[in-house]
Amino acid sequence: MTATNISTAEPLYQRGLDLLAAGEPAEAAAAFRAAIEEDPDHIEAHHGLVRSLRDAGRLEQSIAAALALTVLDPADPLAHTALSISLQHAGHIPEAEAAAARARVLEWKIQLQSPPEPASGAEPER
Repeated sequence: MTATNISTAEPLYQRGLDLLAAGEPAEAAAAFRAAIEEDPDHIEAHHGLVRSLRDAGRLEQSIAAALALTVLDPADPLAHTALSISLQHAGHIPEAEAAAARARVLEWKIQLQSPPEPASGAEPER
């Protein structure tokens, strides 16, 4: 990935968001795919592709895109949540529940690695 790829992928990603918001999921999917071609590591474009395919009723393609996202970013709970939602929409309930469980475990791991927040009303440490 180069700076040129990032700069050319971002407008395509933004176009996909605009199309998705306008209720044009098939066209949005094409824009997200073009962004991914320019920058294969553009996580947000992958998320947009999953959503747009799901909204377009292309559930098996949405599942495939979500699986690709979980491979690209296996520690991202949102990737597994996106997979779970697409699986659920397609009627693959046991697989959807497994993906949702994986997302919860990843979220818990992130929470355990984060420093605890001070209790509200507590004096800050000095």
